[in-house]
Amino acid sequence: MSKLQYPKRLFLWSGPRNISTALMYGFAQRKDTVVEDEPLYAHYLKLSPAKPYHPGANEILARMENDGKKVVEHMLGEFDRPIVFFKNMTHHLIGLDWSFMKNGINIILTRDPKEMLLSFSKIIEKPVMEDIGYAMQWDLLQYLKGNKYPCLVMDAKKFLMDTEGQITKLCEACEIPYDQQMLKWKAGPIPEDGVWARYWYRNVHNSTGFQPYQEKKEPLPGHLLPLLATCEPLYRRLLDYSI
Repeated sequence: MSKLQYPKRLFLWSGPRNISTALMYGFAQRKDTVVEDEPLYAHYLKLSPAKPYHPGANEILARMENDGKKVVEHMLGEFDRPIVFFKNMTHHLIGLDWSFMKNGINIILTRDPKEMLLSFSKIIEKPVMEDIGYAMQWDLLQYLKGNKYPCLVMDAKKFLMDTEGQITKLCEACEIPYDQQMLKWKAGPIPEDGVWARYWYRNVHNSTGFQPYQEKKEPLPGHLLPLLATCEPLYRRLLDYSI
């Protein structure tokens, strides 16, 4: 992977109900890294029909920059540490020119859609593809590879089954030093949490590190089975590229 000028920008492109927040907490333990939590969230809420069913939407829109172009300018700006980690949701990219991604390393984080939908539907009962990002993740991977922009794919299950090994691979791919501090943190929130943390981050706030993988055996509600059937082939394609 080609070397990039500092600060080195790591753009995480995750789906919801993944280990993205835990990964942000891991990067927040590094003394050489600034982390930012979903800077494009307000932009997404402003442009998508999702606002009515996202908890805390009005507060997010009131407290964050709504203009995605200005957010991108900020992400490409100056920072006071050599690494900056942007935790983003892939579906927040609507209405934006993706070419800014050439200025960083793009990490697509995916998860088994059955497990993701089980978790997501407990907060948003009837999601659609535009809420969960699998189609956009596949499109994004093709875009990044087609333009030869720095990118890699990570899978939540593989990560949790070999956390230290996967973090080592991630650091090597991003050409940053491995830091064992990424494996543990203090329970509770961190200052970088988005204003939506109280709705979505309970499990991470109760944790002190990455939790071992546990298969979810709860059956998926019947109304989500058609969406699952659409997501599964996209997930399998993404998994083929995972580190």
